[in-house]
Amino acid sequence: MNQDNSRDAVWREALRTAMSAKERAAIPRVEMPHLSAGYRITCNEEVNSGLSAEQAVMESHRCLDCPDPQCIHGCPVAVDIPGFIKNIERGEFLEAAMVLKTTSALPAVCGRVCPQEKQCESRCIYNKMKKAPVAIGYLERFAADFQREDAREHPVEVEKPLPNGIKVAVVGSGPAGLSFAGDMAKKGYDVTVFEALHEIGGVLKYGIPEFRLPNSVVEAEIDGLRALGVNFIKDCVVGKTLSYDDLHSEGFKGIFVASGAGLPRFMGIPGENFIGIMSSNEYLTRINLMGAGLPGEDTPVLKGHRVAVIGGGNTAMDSVRTALRQGADEAMIVYRRSEEEMPARVEEVHHAKEEGVRFLTLHNPVEYLADEKGRVRAMRLQRMELGEPDASGRRSPVPVEGAIEEMPVDLVIVSVGVSPNPLIPNTVGGLEVSRRGTIVVDDSTMQSSLGDLYAGGDIVRGGATVILAMGDGRRAAASMHQQLSQL
Repeated sequence: MNQDNSRDAVWREALRTAMSAKERAAIPRVEMPHLSAGYRITCNEEVNSGLSAEQAVMESHRCLDCPDPQCIHGCPVAVDIPGFIKNIERGEFLEAAMVLKTTSALPAVCGRVCPQEKQCESRCIYNKMKKAPVAIGYLERFAADFQREDAREHPVEVEKPLPNGIKVAVVGSGPAGLSFAGDMAKKGYDVTVFEALHEIGGVLKYGIPEFRLPNSVVEAEIDGLRALGVNFIKDCVVGKTLSYDDLHSEGFKGIFVASGAGLPRFMGIPGENFIGIMSSNEYLTRINLMGAGLPGEDTPVLKGHRVAVIGGGNTAMDSVRTALRQGADEAMIVYRRSEEEMPARVEEVHHAKEEGVRFLTLHNPVEYLADEKGRVRAMRLQRMELGEPDASGRRSPVPVEGAIEEMPVDLVIVSVGVSPNPLIPNTVGGLEVSRRGTIVVDDSTMQSSLGDLYAGGDIVRGGATVILAMGDGRRAAASMHQQLSQL
């Protein structure tokens, strides 16, 4: 893509016009273009369409270039947010992407799925002015996408850093592992990522649907790491295929464990073992990673006419919206708290509502009923009300006595959380593990009780956003580099 051809003469002239802070603040926040709800539930195309160059430049004008930019402090990987936005304002889109790449291995991913409204954008000074914050996530996506499209037309050979001859291993190719791998590769390490599945990307591939994060975007980010020299080995289960000692014998001086939290949780209520009740992990993995439901694919997946998804997080939203695309006549969210307490992104809730998802808040399943063949046919729901705040500060839901109703369903997807993958905690001797099954690390260095083993992401947190996992990877890379540099 040619930068000059991408600029309209009108707004190119505006770039050269100085704007006061008052004029900048008067510009309304940009709205992300997106596919219509009626069309998008018939396909798997990405819902959000991305900003045009003109929209991106106009939005970048809103940045007030604060002397102490709090948005950076709200970013777990410390992206130079004013730096990349000011490049967009000048029309230097490739330079903006380069600023992003200095700290983020996955800017096109983060621009799509990170909860900016709770992180960088929540620190924007516009919030104090009672105005909408700068659309940092939209601008991040724009710059990263521009670079990717430009590279297709004008390939640039990546200059690899000088190798230092030290091998490091990464267990898991999700966001924490990829972030760590990118930082270590830039420092000259010989990095090998071991992935248990047949695709690289971890939760970015199996957990997030194409309509929210296209695989082509994830692949492009991974190709960028390959260009830096990162090696990827698929179908290799560390803890089974290879042991901790095997990695040592192969010459790896440091190990970063980012094996995630792929163990689904259930509620332990009667009937959860009936046919037609599954975890969101299984449901999304079958569809996202294994192509279930697509013509010519052999992987089966149950389909339902009346589908209930239990939970209120982003994974629950991904599941219920996927069910619609799989042909459900009705798809509903069942959540025990109110909508205000939902941990899912506001945008995802909004998109789900646009697509026709029904929301049963302040309801909680207490039992499932089956037909004569053993397949779920109904759920019994307990109506809830909000009581006193719990340890997280959210008001605890309590049952309304006697308020139970029966509702017909033929597919239930349980999305009430996950637990850490137990394989490495159970197979590596001397590794300190918490009672929740997470690897215990020093919060500042991500180093475990074993000096050469670091860990981050869900295997440490039990459940984390993409960007928090990436932040763990960056901290671990900095700490391991410091340690290995002293050898």
